[in-house]
Formats: sequence, C-alpha cells, structure tokens
Amino acid sequence: MFNIEEELKKLPSKPGVYIMHDKDDNIIYVGKAISLKNRVRQYFRKTNKTKRIQNMVSLIDHFEYIVTDNEAEALILECNLIKKNMPKFNVLLKDDKTYPYIKVNIKAEYPDVYITRRILNDGAKYFGPYANAGSAKEMVEFIKSKFKIRQCRSFKFKDRPCLNYYIKKCMAPCMGYISKQEYMKQIDEIVNVLEGKTENLIKQIEKEMEEAAKDMQYEKAAYLRDKKIAIERISEKQKVSNISENDIDVIGLARNETKVCIEIFFVRKSKMIGREHFFLNDLADEESKEIISGFIKQYYMDRPILPNKIMIREDIEEKEILQEWLSKVAGRKVEIKTPQKGEKLRLVEMAENNALITLENKEKDKNTIMQELKEILKMNKMPRKIECFDISNLAGTNIVAGMSVMQDGAIKKNMSRRFKIKTVFGQDDPRCMKEVITRRLIHSIENPNGGFGGLPDAIFVDGGITQIRAAIEAINDLKLKYKEIEENLNIPVYGMVKDDKHSTRALINENREELKISNNLFNLITLLQDTVHDTAIGYHKKLREKEAVKSALDNINGIGEVKKKALLKTFGSVKKIANASIEEITKIKGINEKLAQKIKEELKQ
Repeated sequence: MFNIEEELKKLPSKPGVYIMHDKDDNIIYVGKAISLKNRVRQYFRKTNKTKRIQNMVSLIDHFEYIVTDNEAEALILECNLIKKNMPKFNVLLKDDKTYPYIKVNIKAEYPDVYITRRILNDGAKYFGPYANAGSAKEMVEFIKSKFKIRQCRSFKFKDRPCLNYYIKKCMAPCMGYISKQEYMKQIDEIVNVLEGKTENLIKQIEKEMEEAAKDMQYEKAAYLRDKKIAIERISEKQKVSNISENDIDVIGLARNETKVCIEIFFVRKSKMIGREHFFLNDLADEESKEIISGFIKQYYMDRPILPNKIMIREDIEEKEILQEWLSKVAGRKVEIKTPQKGEKLRLVEMAENNALITLENKEKDKNTIMQELKEILKMNKMPRKIECFDISNLAGTNIVAGMSVMQDGAIKKNMSRRFKIKTVFGQDDPRCMKEVITRRLIHSIENPNGGFGGLPDAIFVDGGITQIRAAIEAINDLKLKYKEIEENLNIPVYGMVKDDKHSTRALINENREELKISNNLFNLITLLQDTVHDTAIGYHKKLREKEAVKSALDNINGIGEVKKKALLKTFGSVKKIANASIEEITKIKGINEKLAQKIKEELKQ
C-alpha cells in the first residue's frame, strides 16, 4: 500500500520529474522541479491552490519520480511525458497539425519552388511556417507567375518545351532557352522576396525596366513593370510594423469564465506571414503566465524551425530554462521577451486583441448553433445539456454502452460515461438502450449533485426508430415510478442515423421525420456521434482485452496478481510474453526456469 506521507519523506532534493497517478493507475499530472522534495510536498500542504490543482490532489493515489542531472533534462522529460500520456490536469495543447513551408531547393541544377510540410537537412531554403495553407499556395502561385521558373517537379532536358512555355508561364530551362546564370538570378530574386529584402530588388527591376524601354524592348519592359508592381503589393500586404528584428513569434492570451484562447502571430522579416489560435479548456482559475509557460513547452517541442524571439505579455518563472532548452534545440540563441513599450508591445496587444475577438466569435457561433438547435427540436427552453448514447457488442458478448455529453454547444469529454449491460443477455440493442437510459436517469433523480449532474434537456441515441422508442419507453416508465417529478422527465429523444458507409446521415424524431439542419450543426452532431461511438467501442475493446488476459494468464498455476502485473508491465502483452525466451521471462522476480517453461507452454496452446 502506497503511503503518501511516508513517500514524501523519501523524496530527494534533486532536479527531476514527478508523475501523479489516480487509483486506476492513470497518469493525471506530470511536472518538473529543481528540487523534487520541495515541489512535490507543496501539493499536500494547506497552501493557496487553484481549484484545478485541488481537484487533482484529491484524486492522487500514488506518485513516482525520475531524478535528472539538471533542470534542462527535467524540462525535456516533462514535455515528452506530457505529450505521450496527455494527463488531464496538465495544460494540454491538442495540436497535431504540420504547418506548410515554402521550399526553394537551391542545391538543384535548376531549382524550383513548392510547398512542403517536411523540413529536411538538405541545404534547401525554407520559409514559414504559414498557418494558412492558402497563403503559402498564393505566394507560390505568385512567384511562379511573375518569375516564370519551371513548373515541373521532376526536371529533365527535353526535345520540345511543354505548354507552360507557350502560355508564357515558364522560360523552358529544359530546352536551354534561358541560361543557368539567368535562371539562378530569378531564384535569387525569389529568395529576396521571401526574405522581405525587396527594396534593392525593386530598384534593380526599375533600372532594367528603363534600359528595356530605351532599347524599345517594350514586351520585356512591361513584364518587368508587372513584376515590380506585384512585389510591391505582396510586400505591403505582409508588412505589419517597423520592427527591425527577424523571425518573431508573438503570443497573446484572452480568457472568459470557461475557456482560454491563445493567438500566435508568425512574423518573419518584419512581415506577418500567418497566425494561428488554440482553445484550452478547464483553466479558468489558472494564472495566465502558467498557461503561457505550458503552451510554450508543448507548442515548440517538435517544431522543425524555431523563431529568434518569442514575445509574451509578462515574464514567466521558467523563462531562463525555457530559453536554454529552445536555444539548444535551435542551435542558436532563442529569447523570450516581454516588451514594455513601442511597436513590440503593440504587436503583443494586437495578438491579445485578436485572441479576444476569436474567443468572442466562438461564443457567438456557439450561441447561434444552440438557438438553431432549440428551434429544430421545437423546445421551449435552450437545450443546454444534451446526452448521447450508443450500444456496442460483438455477437452479443461484452455488451456495453457509451455516453457523451454536449454542454452549451461544446462536447465535454470529461463528462463521458461507460456502462456494462447487466440485465440483457444476447444481442438486443433496444433493450440495452432502455436499461442504460433508465440507469443513467435514476442517477440524477436520486442524486442530482452526483457525478452525472442534473437531468439532460434532450437525449440523442445512436440509431433509428427502435432505439428512439426504447429510450422513450425508459423515460415513460420512470415517470410512473417518480410521479412527483414527472414534469422534469419530459425529455425529448432523437436518433442519429447513419448511411451505408457508417457516416452520420441525419437527425430524426420519433415520427421518423428527418430534421433539416445547417452544415455547422450537422458537423457538431457528427462529432457528438463519433465521440459516443469511440467511448462505447473503446470500453468494449478494453473488456475484450481484459478477458483475453484473464483467460491466458490467470489459469496458469503459480501466476498470481503480482507476477501477472510484472509480466505485462515488462513485455506489454500476452503475445509478447509467449514470444519471449525462457531467459527473458526468468528475469521477472519470483519466476524460475520451470515456471517460465510452463508459461510458454500454456500461452502457445
């Protein structure tokens, strides 16, 4: 048995990472510390803690820690563990996007320009990141139309030019119609445009334009004029300020009662090349600087290209160690700055203002969807809480149900619940649905302040008319049983039906009428259906795996709970245990060669 008070006494005064577990051994929080002894003890002392941390501490069953040589190592390990385990009480950035970059493969004989999402150490020049792929595409199209470089990705010399040459979109280097020297001059100009070095380039083009006009080469002069205008326009479009420094990321934060929005501007060569925003939930009482610190750790962990400077509103406690880590990753100095005045401060304020607008717009969109849902469902009140249910089984075995919740237009994964069917044996989804709806509603009727909270305003079931009728039957039975609250149980039920490809097709009522809904609402309902489906399927899979493990290991004499856990922890699965050698298995404490041989024989039957 893990005794927290006793384990706290054993903590070393060394840097490292601590990992908090709940009673089910789930990792719920990962943190780093200069002194593990001082930091971990703070969680279990009566100090002023945020509500989120209080909730986390109340769930801690046991903890473990990993000692590192220094704080920098602890930071890297912390980031890796957070990314791998996604603990519910850490600041989580759910961002798996790869951003587009513009690549100029200057090492090629005749370089081309294109969009890529992979950064390679190949000597090419990369420009970005572009938060909006459309912006990157627009820039590449501009470059190819104005500089007439090759359009083909695989370059080779030909016996005749392609169509792009005849429509004046390429100078046909494949035919030798432009010298390599002239072609590389075009590439140099493109690099200057992408780097924002346009002043000298424009002067050079103006000079060439005048010379072409003097020589009565009017077609060339017109081409140079159009190129000059295009460069001036794209340069002006990107300019955001007179900041002289290069490669800056600007981070702004805005928040309301339930949500945090972080806006990040990408500024390269004094020009805005893109922006992105992220929403973080359940951080209402967390300090802004703690949120920013957590965001920086996760956002920059796997970035192939880092900025020279990151600008934020206020200093963060981990600033020095974060700068050290980022500089090591980048191979050059990376600074975290908190500007106090001038253009740099105004840029941070601009990011904050945009974060606030993004947050407000999200709330407006949510309210619009909720109003539409109220009208579609013909309800007198706003359907603030909608619960969705799905049944999962395989040939009538391990029958389970999943429940997902949409609260105020947002899907709350932390409110999802799982049920093991208790009264139905064999494949009968409607009866299973009736059991689950009954059990779920009784939770709120008899304990309104419990984990399920209050009754839902509406119920969605994954399925058609038979599932709808089963849910309505459950509600009607409860009305007879709890007559004193009969009015509270007037909960409408709707079905989410799928097409032949198992994709959401429509929302239907008890009369089998399909409800006409907007694309935004349709997408939200699809997401809700996918969430409950994943919850049910995930639980069903877990039970099957648990059953498989039980039947494989628990029937072996000499293998108790301790040895079973040790085997699974070491090898990861029953299959890997079966494929392990006798020598590998005997390394487990308490397992001798005879028992190891028996394990292998039993598992291979």
